[in-house]
Amino acid sequence: MAMDVVLSAQGLTKTYGAGKDALQVLGGISFAVNRGEFVSVVGPSGCGKTTLLFAIAGLQGVTSGTVTFNGRPVTAPPKGVAVVFQDYSRSLFPWKNNRDNVAFGMARIQGLSAAQKRDKAQEMLDAVGLAGFADKYPWQLSGGMQQRVAIARGLASQSELLLLDEPLAAVDAQTRADMQDLLLDLAIRFKQTCVLVTHDVEEAVYMADRVVVLTRRPTVVDHEIVIELGKKRDQITTREDPRFLAARHDVMTSIRGQRAHAPASAA
Repeated sequence: MAMDVVLSAQGLTKTYGAGKDALQVLGGISFAVNRGEFVSVVGPSGCGKTTLLFAIAGLQGVTSGTVTFNGRPVTAPPKGVAVVFQDYSRSLFPWKNNRDNVAFGMARIQGLSAAQKRDKAQEMLDAVGLAGFADKYPWQLSGGMQQRVAIARGLASQSELLLLDEPLAAVDAQTRADMQDLLLDLAIRFKQTCVLVTHDVEEAVYMADRVVVLTRRPTVVDHEIVIELGKKRDQITTREDPRFLAARHDVMTSIRGQRAHAPASAA
């Protein structure tokens, strides 16, 4: 059966500068994301994960290659794609309350009245556990709560594809675990297709249906791993599952340049 491909990246390269000072970051990346999938992208530090995410979001051009969303070339941010940035504190508007910040995500949706947008914004805040904070401002919330507002805004845009740029990197460990479970629950509830860029291997494996592992610069796809753990995950039992441990080992050894099949003496 043919997969329903939402996003396709084919041969993406990105070079900064020219001549002897040229720096090639992306070396020809190709992968696809199917509707309803949660895909994690991991790789060595500095390999260009965020550059890749911005390219597939239409926020940054590439030197060569193509990105398509629902079969159409991406040359600018397309309708139906939302991005949740790592630096949520700078992506939220401090002069707007949380409800209005979420409603801003619906600016490109046609046919909704201001009242309908407010109702939808409240629904999304309810979904991320911030029902009582709609009239507060981002600066009145903790970091984890601000990130919930940013996620609610991404969902409110009625996006088909949610791109997540290390969205949990700046929160504490317990909040991070809670937010991982929240994102997974919301992805199921709203039938969301997600691409997560993260430096955290355990997070990548825990959240994904499939992990795309990148190489060092100039970056290409090293390999992909299907995570056969089901949609429902648990912070304790999932992380103790032998399949989780095997996938984590695979990704870690790849990133560290010590593949699982290497001789013991190479370790």
